[in-house]
Amino acid sequence: MVTFKLLEQQLALQQTRQPYVLATVVEILGSSSAKPAAKALIDRSGQVITGWIGGGCAQSMVSQTALKCLQSGEPSVIDIDLTDEIFGAGMPCGGSMRVYVEPFLPKPQLWLMGHGRIVESLCEFAHRLGFAVIVNDPQAGVAEFPTADRVINNDSRYQQLQPQAGDYVVIATHHKGDYDALTQALNSGAGYIAMVASRKRAQLVLKRLRQEGFSDDMLVRVRAPAGLDIGAKLPEEIALSIVSEMILLRRGGQGGSLSASQPAVENGATESG
Repeated sequence: MVTFKLLEQQLALQQTRQPYVLATVVEILGSSSAKPAAKALIDRSGQVITGWIGGGCAQSMVSQTALKCLQSGEPSVIDIDLTDEIFGAGMPCGGSMRVYVEPFLPKPQLWLMGHGRIVESLCEFAHRLGFAVIVNDPQAGVAEFPTADRVINNDSRYQQLQPQAGDYVVIATHHKGDYDALTQALNSGAGYIAMVASRKRAQLVLKRLRQEGFSDDMLVRVRAPAGLDIGAKLPEEIALSIVSEMILLRRGGQGGSLSASQPAVENGATESG
């Protein structure tokens, strides 16, 4: 049975963007301290936060599986032999149970500093790809960003840019707020920081940041000009090149052509069938 406390804790984890696992007992055969539909929330360290899916006979195995699911991002169904004392710490229960282990990972979060067609396209593309999108710019209107999770337009110095570890930041302020936005981003744990600018403009901004005390080790985090080289000219194409670079980083891709790395034709021959 789902308790109010469990639902309340689950909501709190989602609001603070913390990964967690929901373990649910789906079947019991024989004797068990847990009952069908029993649930437990497990945090990123494998500890049960709240709920109950069994004691020493099952908890260790479920916690180990929870950690694997958080790493893979995929759910799992495990069958636990409750007579096995390896996980039962010498306290066999008898019988067996089946547990569904489902990971919940926070959406990757994208901060967009700026407005205009590139930012509008970035917001739409990123939303479709499962990102939570925050747009921050004095000229950003809610109507222009219907897919944004949040629009901030009362922050001319970008002080509300507060990315968490691993967040994505794209700065496209038409040069008006590049310095302020980059300063905020570099002082955060953002995993991806990119600036939409010409190479010359990017060099000028980075030079100023270096003069303000930012080390080269910090400045190398800035990807400028932003995006992959796909020959983009149109605003939508530029946005696509930036999103592609974000996916490349997120998925650990190589960025090359699939037809070159995985050719369908080898040595002039094709596979039959």
